[in-house]
Amino acid sequence: MSVFILLNCKTFDEGTARNAIKLAEACRDVSESAGVNIAIAPQIPDIYRVASAVDVPVYSQHIDGAGPGSHTGKIYVKAILEAGAVGSLINHSERRMTLADIEAAAVVLKQNKMTSVICTNNIATTAAAAAIGPEYVAIEPPELIGSGIPVSKANPEIITGSVDAVKKINPNVKVLCGAGISKGEDLKAAIELGAVGVLLASGIVKAKDPKAALYDLVSLI
Repeated sequence: MSVFILLNCKTFDEGTARNAIKLAEACRDVSESAGVNIAIAPQIPDIYRVASAVDVPVYSQHIDGAGPGSHTGKIYVKAILEAGAVGSLINHSERRMTLADIEAAAVVLKQNKMTSVICTNNIATTAAAAAIGPEYVAIEPPELIGSGIPVSKANPEIITGSVDAVKKINPNVKVLCGAGISKGEDLKAAIELGAVGVLLASGIVKAKDPKAALYDLVSLI
């Protein structure tokens, strides 16, 4: 199984502009030496900056299903594709969407051969997301995001339940877990519970030494 780590920069200063490039370089270096697939989701204005400077998979933090036309303020798939993104988060807990909008976003990504990562907050929404057919669903209980308490310890049942729900609906969809993930034991536990990887942010982005933190993250797999 290929482990996948997706680092979300959010709007932390430590992951903005030139700092996003430094984080991407750390992702690339650890990925190459550890043999783990690591990608980064910088802020949308930083996608081109990062993709142009570092050979690492770049994801958008958000995407809309809107096509070309009169959609001021929407994130159009062609814009992030041409900027260098290979996929996008959809429905992050800090950027909630309706089910119809989630599906529309996943559709435009699939049409452009880009990867969808639909974020969910419980087993029921994970099941609904799996029915849409993204490449990944990422289960993240909102109350644990940024808490430093890993979901794999605080609520392992939500991971195993999500994995079981996805298998019943669409076994081609892979499960990531997030919220409070920062250490090697967290990633190891997530894999043992049936996830194929993790979606994480502050534990790495705000670390004193992000590259060292990434090495620790992959140290037990």
